[in-house]
Amino acid sequence: MWLWILLGIIVLLIIFVISVYNSLVTLRQRVKNSWSQIDVQLQRRFDLVPNLVECVKGYMEHEKEVLEKVTSLRTSWANASTVSEKAQLDNELSNALKTIMAVSENYPDLKANQSFSELQEELRNTENKISYSRQFYNDTVTRYNTKLELFPSNIIASMFHFTGEALFEAESDEARKNVKVDFGK
Repeated sequence: MWLWILLGIIVLLIIFVISVYNSLVTLRQRVKNSWSQIDVQLQRRFDLVPNLVECVKGYMEHEKEVLEKVTSLRTSWANASTVSEKAQLDNELSNALKTIMAVSENYPDLKANQSFSELQEELRNTENKISYSRQFYNDTVTRYNTKLELFPSNIIASMFHFTGEALFEAESDEARKNVKVDFGK
């Protein structure tokens, strides 16, 4: 009789460990997926900015510097591998965008340009998607990191070497500000 009870307890314990392990793996995969969504949107933004720079080129006195900065950031983006590296590059691109947007405010002809209007709309949509993706990523990471710290899943997480993930955070107060993409529409 005791053998059956012991065997039942062992089976229940194994089922519990498997269940917690599988939930941790699922959460870890959701974190990876949500980061991938941010990555896609940020890449889209990096692809849009050179087109935007080309549109404003004739109006900008220092467009070469901005274009070189964007090109440099795109190269760095391709080589970045961590959340913090990509967050830093995202912040730098936001600053370059602010320069482009400031120039456009001074030129009514540019604001009326069809290509520029389409690009600004694409950028506005991309910024909204980036914002949503960041929120989703941070929510997913928080859920995963919480599961890693809660008892008894923390024991199983440490047994199988699960590690916490970093949140997507702005690096500075300036980076926390939204990029203004509304041109008085």
